[in-house]
Amino acid sequence: MRIPRLFVDQILDPHSQVEITGTGAHYLGRVLRAQLGDHIVLFNGGGYEFPGQIVAMGKHSVTVLLSDAINPATESPVKTLLGLGLSKGDRFDWAVQKATELGVSAIQPLQSERVDFAIPADRIEKRVAHWQQVAISACEQSGRVTVPQVSPPCALLNWVNAVSADEKWVLDGAADDQKLPDTAPQTVALLIGPEGGLTEAEVSSARADGFRTLRLGPRVMRTETAPVVALTLINSRWGDVGLF
Repeated sequence: MRIPRLFVDQILDPHSQVEITGTGAHYLGRVLRAQLGDHIVLFNGGGYEFPGQIVAMGKHSVTVLLSDAINPATESPVKTLLGLGLSKGDRFDWAVQKATELGVSAIQPLQSERVDFAIPADRIEKRVAHWQQVAISACEQSGRVTVPQVSPPCALLNWVNAVSADEKWVLDGAADDQKLPDTAPQTVALLIGPEGGLTEAEVSSARADGFRTLRLGPRVMRTETAPVVALTLINSRWGDVGLF
C-alpha cells in the first residue's frame, strides 16, 4: 500500500512532533481511516519531505512523529514559468493539475483578447485559492516537494513585458517549425493562449518582448492539452523526462 503524502503549512523539523488539525486531520482520520502506528510523509513546500509515524489521534487532530528530512529529487532542474490563458469550467483546473505534475514552477493565469469571460472581483481570491489547492493536491500525488505558486489573473501584455527567463517561448500554430536549442537554460517562460488561441497582435507583442514562437505540430490542441505537450517537450529536452 502506498504511504500517503500530505502537505502541511507548518514548520517541519527532523525528529519533532507535528499536530495536524482541520482538513488534514479529517482526511487522515475520516477518509483514509488512518490508525496509530501508520506511516505518513509530510512536506511543506520547502524542498524536502519528512517520513513520519502517527503517534496520537484525537477527534479533531492527528500527531505525527517525524524522522529525517529527505530530498526525493522530484523537482525539475528547469524552472518553468507558465503564462496560461484563462478558460471556463474545470479546464483550467485540469491544466493546473497536469502542469504541476510535470514540474512547472509557477502559473500565471492570463486575461487576453480571446478570453470571453471575466472573474468577478469579489471571487478572484477564492478562485486563486482553489487553483492553489489543486496544485497542492497534485504535489501530494506526484511526489513533489515544492508547490508552484498560482498568481491572481493579470493582463497578458503585462506578463510578457515583466517576466524574466533565460528562454522565452510562445505557442503559435502559424509559426515555422523550430526546435528547442541543445543548451539547457535555468529558467523558461512559456506563453500559451486561451481557447481560440492568441491574436496576431499578442504574438507580435510577445516576440517584441523576447519570446520566440514554437509550433507543436499540425494539429490544433485544446488550451488544457497544450501545456501538457509543451512542458513534456521542455522536460524531455532540458529536464528530467527520459526519451523513449
